[in-house]
Amino acid sequence: MSNEKEEKEEMLMLLKALVEKINRLENAVFNEDNLLMKSGYVISETPTPIIATSVDSDVDKIAKMEWSEISDMVSKIESGGY
Repeated sequence: MSNEKEEKEEMLMLLKALVEKINRLENAVFNEDNLLMKSGYVISETPTPIIATSVDSDVDKIAKMEWSEISDMVSKIESGGY
């Protein structure tokens, strides 16, 4: 019975140590005066990629076409004349 009690106390001590370590790590990362944040090693926000498109794209041209124009274009592509 004492062996189980010792194991439970040891597990409780380990759990307390882990919680304390996590709290110290959180304080180090989220502290306003943290040198890691100021030096750029820890980034809280990442840049958002931007996709640049031309003003007059092929998709816009096709969207404005009539079905007959699209059919003519497909025929030209199939015949190799485009």
